[in-house]
Amino acid sequence: MLRSLLTCASVLALTAAAGCASSSTPSDTPSSTANGPVELTIATFGKFGYEDLLKQYEQAHPNVKITARVTGQGGPFHQEFLTKLAAGSGLADVQALEEGHLSDFLDKADKFNDLAEIGPKDADASRWLPWKFEAGKSKGGKLIGYGTDVGPLAMCYRKDMFAAAGLPSEPDKVKDLFATWDSYFAAGDTFVQKGGGKAWFDSASQIFNSMVNQLDTGYINKSDDSLAIESNPKIKQAWDKVTGAVTRNQSAKLTAFSNEWNSGFKQGAFATKICPSWMIGVIKEQAGPDNAGKWAVTDAFPEGGGNWGGSYLTVPKQSKHPKEAAELAAWLTAPEQQLAAFKAAGPFPSQVKAIEAPELLATTDAYFGGAKTGEIFANQAKKVTKAQYKGPKDGQIQENVTSPALAAVEQGKSPADGWQQAVDGAKKLVR
Repeated sequence: MLRSLLTCASVLALTAAAGCASSSTPSDTPSSTANGPVELTIATFGKFGYEDLLKQYEQAHPNVKITARVTGQGGPFHQEFLTKLAAGSGLADVQALEEGHLSDFLDKADKFNDLAEIGPKDADASRWLPWKFEAGKSKGGKLIGYGTDVGPLAMCYRKDMFAAAGLPSEPDKVKDLFATWDSYFAAGDTFVQKGGGKAWFDSASQIFNSMVNQLDTGYINKSDDSLAIESNPKIKQAWDKVTGAVTRNQSAKLTAFSNEWNSGFKQGAFATKICPSWMIGVIKEQAGPDNAGKWAVTDAFPEGGGNWGGSYLTVPKQSKHPKEAAELAAWLTAPEQQLAAFKAAGPFPSQVKAIEAPELLATTDAYFGGAKTGEIFANQAKKVTKAQYKGPKDGQIQENVTSPALAAVEQGKSPADGWQQAVDGAKKLVR
């Protein structure tokens, strides 16, 4: 879903400065199948950076032939994934799965191989950031996916607009403004008063989604997959804070990834942006060269940290070569290969050794004033402490219920009526 929104120019942006080292040579250990060639398929969407890596794997494993299926759009990819999963045929040996769609598949764990059982023994929890590894498990503890990339959250902002409003503008000086959601919205009030009619943030749903994703319990209770939108008071508290900011004119009232939202970057329609690692490329592409040096990024995010984006590699039970498929998926997600994929296409690594690698930490971005983007996002990734449980319909509640309700508030509906719209819509999805 997210990956398909990024053009090649977007994802390459994060690697604009110090180049990453090339990936290590694949292991020379032969595949476990000795009788004839093993034909594997891998299905991905958008830009995973696997083109050269798959060739390297074939060279090191002469008895393995790999066919790659690449789909441009994440939405259609996952719809087809669900259809073929239910039908019991048609899936690749290795299927990518984006974290925004994860909740639609975790309750179907019986249709996936447990990678903890069939995968290489060294592809264990110690490789990954703990929260990334845990998010790939079903409620029953089955590991259905090896983590690929992540989207650690920082805050991007317009230095010139901050300075014009009398706010601190240097990255090391703005961190207090972004320490908590209360301090963030308080700074927004100051900006609105002195910002010359510009908005503080782009979209209410972008802010609200980030706040809800930080909670211990999101829209779905882990114990019984029941709806938590009313029983968890912190969701309503987040709603009140965001919609309160909307009524105080902090929102630019833009729909993310719309043409108007894209134009908003060029026009300076808002001063701050929720900024996962991949958003760096989006800002550069949409704001354009005329705004180079005006945007900055800092390693601060309200209430600590968060994640938006990232994927997994799964091995459906439909695979005729599950062990070989698991070996391929484990290799592609190993630290050396994650660094190579980062260099090739920009997805930020989820492996501990990869995000601690000197070549990644040395990455800078001239568009953002020479910011150490590799170090910033590595630090932010480590701040995430727990993976929130994503039960059935979780993603649909966010995309089809709360986001439209927040847009309605931005267009004049009262926050109370918007909340009721969100609650009613969630109840229709989760019965």
